[in-house]
Amino acid sequence: MIEVAVTGAGGHMGREVIEAATDREGMAVVLAVNRTSVGAVAGHEVEDEAELPRLLDDRDPDVLVDFTLPDPSTRYVEACAEAGVAAVVGTTGFPESQLEVLADAAESVPVLRASNFARGVMALRRAIREAVGALPDYDAELTETHHNRKRDAPSGTALSILEDVDEIREEQRSSGSRTESDGSERVHGREGEQPREEGEVGVHARRAGDVTGEHELLLAGNHEVLTLTHRAESRGVFAAGALDAADWLVGRPAGEYDFEDTI
Repeated sequence: MIEVAVTGAGGHMGREVIEAATDREGMAVVLAVNRTSVGAVAGHEVEDEAELPRLLDDRDPDVLVDFTLPDPSTRYVEACAEAGVAAVVGTTGFPESQLEVLADAAESVPVLRASNFARGVMALRRAIREAVGALPDYDAELTETHHNRKRDAPSGTALSILEDVDEIREEQRSSGSRTESDGSERVHGREGEQPREEGEVGVHARRAGDVTGEHELLLAGNHEVLTLTHRAESRGVFAAGALDAADWLVGRPAGEYDFEDTI
């Protein structure tokens, strides 16, 4: 039985994780915390997040799953490092200074951090790397859409896709298969007179309604257009993926891991 702690239990993703873990065979929620007072979630009492260090020592979970915000998430992972608890982190938008804190924690416990826990997104990223590699001089435009309460833009998943594009294009420049000599430039939206410059990658973030998440990379050139798209229909897909990651992470040596490592 894998015993799980969940932070941000009052949020949309925290609730999804608790409900999914409660229904999953071989897994049990032994601890749930939130920054504000909320009622029970899926029959589990939600406690004050300020008590997390003590609760980790008392309940001794195998792994903590976190979908919150960068500041509290950093504190939670530090508490995991102190308590010897593995951590799965789905929070995005960390500045570099906080990523360094997470890296320090990973010297003591296994920490798996991912911008997206949908297996389809992992397949999308692999397909994007292959497509960008096969179409070296095609224009690239990335569009992502999320619900109107999402704070960070572009999304963490969009940034991961952009890193994939940059990595492949850098390899192409090094090998001489790409004609541009300079690096890719990200252009966030366009307004006024904005002719497309060679080498730029357009980035467009949309926030509307209750859209769970959609990412599309468009590649255009040679009188043809290729689009690669992933659409999440429910937050449950992210909760399931995070719990898959938690199951995989328990018992691993200390270090930094990514969701793609589990696939």
